[in-house]
Amino acid sequence: ELPLHELSITEHILQYSLEEAERRGAGRIRTIRLVLGPFSGIVPDCIQIYLDMLSEGTIAEGAQIKAEFPPVRVLCRDCGKEGEITPHHLQCPHCGSLRLKLLSGKEFYIKSMEVD
Repeated sequence: ELPLHELSITEHILQYSLEEAERRGAGRIRTIRLVLGPFSGIVPDCIQIYLDMLSEGTIAEGAQIKAEFPPVRVLCRDCGKEGEITPHHLQCPHCGSLRLKLLSGKEFYIKSMEVD
């Protein structure tokens, strides 16, 4: 069962992309590039499945979702330094503390589109 959360997100992505393509005078949307923070909670595969359904009969039909995952920036509450972590290594890269404040990682935006 697909999460409904991604359905409304995909509706917004499609609507924005169609408006942007129209502004550019494009006849077809080929690729939609998303930037997804690892902690955004958004699953690119779900967005692709919904896009395939929602875009039928539009110039976005057949468009591919490409996702980029930027590194997560944190501030360590123990040593006070900033650094980057991955979802597989959730410790301060400087002192190993787990007392971290997220500075990024929840991003979600459309980076670019490829159109014809």
